[in-house]
Amino acid sequence: MWVLLMRSQPYRLCSVRKMLPTPKYRPFLACFTYTTDGQSNKENKRTVEKLCKFSVDIRKIRRLKGWVLLEGDTYTEEIVNILQELGADESAIASILERCPEAIVYSPTTVNTQKELWQLLCKNEEELVKLIEQFPESFFTVKDQENQKLNVQFFQELGLKNVIISRFLTTAPNIFQNPVEKNKQMIRILQESYLNLGGSEVNMKVWLLKLLSQNPFILLNSSASIKETLECLQEQGFTDSEILQLLSKLKGFLFQLCPRSLQNSISFSKNAFKCTDHDLKQLVLKCPALLYYSVPVLEERIQGLLKEGISIPQIRETPMVLELTPQIVQYRIRKLNSLGYRIKDGHLANLNGTKKEFEANFGKIQAKKGRPLFNPVAPLNVEE
Repeated sequence: MWVLLMRSQPYRLCSVRKMLPTPKYRPFLACFTYTTDGQSNKENKRTVEKLCKFSVDIRKIRRLKGWVLLEGDTYTEEIVNILQELGADESAIASILERCPEAIVYSPTTVNTQKELWQLLCKNEEELVKLIEQFPESFFTVKDQENQKLNVQFFQELGLKNVIISRFLTTAPNIFQNPVEKNKQMIRILQESYLNLGGSEVNMKVWLLKLLSQNPFILLNSSASIKETLECLQEQGFTDSEILQLLSKLKGFLFQLCPRSLQNSISFSKNAFKCTDHDLKQLVLKCPALLYYSVPVLEERIQGLLKEGISIPQIRETPMVLELTPQIVQYRIRKLNSLGYRIKDGHLANLNGTKKEFEANFGKIQAKKGRPLFNPVAPLNVEE
């Protein structure tokens, strides 16, 4: 489900620079490219010269964040020194400053304070440099360092591991902009909701930490939206234990849906599958994504399956197939057809699952297809 999150919230775990090696020495002329007279006159020439000194491609900065070059006070050499002290090499520093040139407008004191906080969460300086290179904006763009520090301490007190908190800092920095009291309030509401739905005190901490690890953005919700979502599900006839089950399966994404969206998805699914309220509940419990996906997405995926000759009863039997995009469905059906397996005449289990699960099932079908019906080596059991 983390993939779903990634569609709505950017989760950038790798950088392009990892795929394409950075040349050690950059063309000198890359620093001095054509600019209009008005722009070049306004640019801070000392800043431009210092960035060129450290092999930074000024063209990229002009194209993406040219305002940085207009700033009067910058700390290029100081920021570079801090990165060098951490062990960053020339190419890494150039990469960081090209993608996050605003780093040079922060004072060395501010950056050192940020460095000290992040070092508490990293095993060593090498790990910290890798994080900064991958997520420079998360490191340098800080509105309230004291509040960020208080949130880090709060997450540690909750029992979250440092590696998880560092992932929050890089991929979900917005939660650190929340006042620490707001995050504490959200945690209390989640705990109360879990207990009210029948969860046990013994399992609550494990449940909460797992929920936060999978979806930290849940802290950006309001207490009112959580209550509204729970009330909506109760009105739809779901029991407390069923709601708790859905909440765990959807990893908290459930709270990112408004009641109207939930109602629309439920109404559409009921009509599409022509089922009773009880049958629909069973479908949703099998495939909670029926609540998460919008009506247009559900409609597109059902129509895509029908075009491939798959029937509504087949989809009802294996609703998890709706988590696959039409493109993935078409690709998998073609692969299965190549073995003579007609998906529309069989069960959708072989079509379903993750990429790894599908490839494993495909391999089994392929092996079975190539196996001889008669094994001449096997002993024959002959009754006399």
